[in-house]
Amino acid sequence: MTITIKIESSTLLFTQIFLGFIALMLMVELYFYVKNAFSIYERTIVSILQNDFTTDYSKHKSYNNYVNLFQLYENHKNKQNEEVSKDIVYRSILNNIETGIVILQKENNDWNVFLMNDYFCSHFNVPKVSKWKYLKNQLPSLCEVIEQQDFREVKTSLEIRVNQQDTQTFAMQTSRSEIYGQDYFIVLLDSIQNVIDKKEKEAWINLMKVISHELLNSVTPIRSLLQNLQELVQQETISADDIEDMKSSVAAMLRRSDHLQQFIEGYRKLAMLPSPQKEKIDLQKLIDNSLQIMSPLFKKNAIEVINKITFNHYLFVDAQQIEQVLINLFTNCIYALNEIEEKRITITSEMKDNRFFIMITDNGNGIEKEIENKVFLPFFTTRKEGAGIGLTLSKNIIEAHNGYLALKNEEGQTTFTICLIEN
Repeated sequence: MTITIKIESSTLLFTQIFLGFIALMLMVELYFYVKNAFSIYERTIVSILQNDFTTDYSKHKSYNNYVNLFQLYENHKNKQNEEVSKDIVYRSILNNIETGIVILQKENNDWNVFLMNDYFCSHFNVPKVSKWKYLKNQLPSLCEVIEQQDFREVKTSLEIRVNQQDTQTFAMQTSRSEIYGQDYFIVLLDSIQNVIDKKEKEAWINLMKVISHELLNSVTPIRSLLQNLQELVQQETISADDIEDMKSSVAAMLRRSDHLQQFIEGYRKLAMLPSPQKEKIDLQKLIDNSLQIMSPLFKKNAIEVINKITFNHYLFVDAQQIEQVLINLFTNCIYALNEIEEKRITITSEMKDNRFFIMITDNGNGIEKEIENKVFLPFFTTRKEGAGIGLTLSKNIIEAHNGYLALKNEEGQTTFTICLIEN
């Protein structure tokens, strides 16, 4: 009896030890599981806070309680990838623009270089530095101007020596903005010579297109008529009908030659515009003289002219040249009103900021958007009988007076505005 009790006690003790070992193993396993779970949670949070999305948490999907956390991680990861992609695209665009761009970012009381595009670095032979003081060592003339303006928004021009060569003039435009508590200062530099060269090239291309078009329109039919004449004169006998063909061919060639001569004369007028001989003249007298010259055409075309200029004002201008401009603009209005029943031209004026404006408005159908930017080009015209120099000549005359001629086309009305600077 005693022996049996000892065996049962021994078995019970062994069972308790085994169960205790199992419990201990489970506790250890639970400890490491919980520790690993908290570690994953902490690492995920730290990755999100530090924008470090290099870790792949897809193998931890067994943590069902962390589904939303992993989703948050993926959302931030996708957002960062999208921002990186945008940044690459924006930088690529900025690096392909032929404008020098520098973006500064303020940190405490100092400025750091946030971005310098490739054009700025290559054009000014400047390395991509990170500090304002380093940039100042490279381009002191630029940085001194910016510091003198205390990093405020400004539009100005300045001369910068490029690649140890002659100085070049640049148009500088700066802006300052605050984004999410960060202060940014943006500098844009355009070479004035590059801008001028580009505009001149565009002007020459447009001019050559018009000239070549006009020359071909005359030379092609003249050549065709000459071929016809050559065939006629090579005949053994020339009939009366052939003689009539020859006469009509010669007459047609003379007409085209006259047109070419007028075309060349128009170009000469543009190229040899004399300097304005300015004198003091009454505005009303200037307007009245122009209206008097155009009066027969206004009556013939049943056009009502409304002169709303009621105040007396004196202009210091070349009276004959400005009168020519007004006549050209009135002529343009007459053509614009050709298909309008109730034809009307309105003349107004105003003074603003030491500038005097004369506005001539017609109630025609307006100018088509496709040709709106071409109306001041030399020899461009939509009229068969037009030479295409009236508006160009008018623009040149006003610019010779240090003013400008502008076109406004809206709501079925066309307004030409003459702006003259008051001395």
